[in-house]
Amino acid sequence: MIRLFLLGLLALWATGSRAELPLLELGVGMYRIKAEVAHTDSTRMTGLMNRTEMAGDAGMLFVFSTTARHCMWMRNTLIPLSVAFIDEKGRILNIADMQPETDAAHCATGPARYALETNAGWFAARKLGAGSSIAGIGRAPRAR
Repeated sequence: MIRLFLLGLLALWATGSRAELPLLELGVGMYRIKAEVAHTDSTRMTGLMNRTEMAGDAGMLFVFSTTARHCMWMRNTLIPLSVAFIDEKGRILNIADMQPETDAAHCATGPARYALETNAGWFAARKLGAGSSIAGIGRAPRAR
């Protein structure tokens, strides 16, 4: 009985953090990304940790409460990612490729309000870079 209860709690914990994240469809040129939105301290700290895969058209949008030179790292993140740092107007400032399970800092080159993580190479494969605009970012929930 206790074992079933603990397994149930574990299943609830494992799915609960993902289920509570808002979803937002973003556009970059003719491409679409179905992004989970990390807009709270807790969801920004957890990000994509401990996930073993992500759909090819999926990502995670981090919404920061302040515009600054934010940095990202990959502690407990199991899949390689690319991160685009984005300004308040939705323009990509820079993109960095990040390796799994590292603490190396990857930082915005200027004041960023958002960061968008995708599977590694997503932006490069579509020839997207600094100056590209992200459509739909204004519909993201405000940071809390």
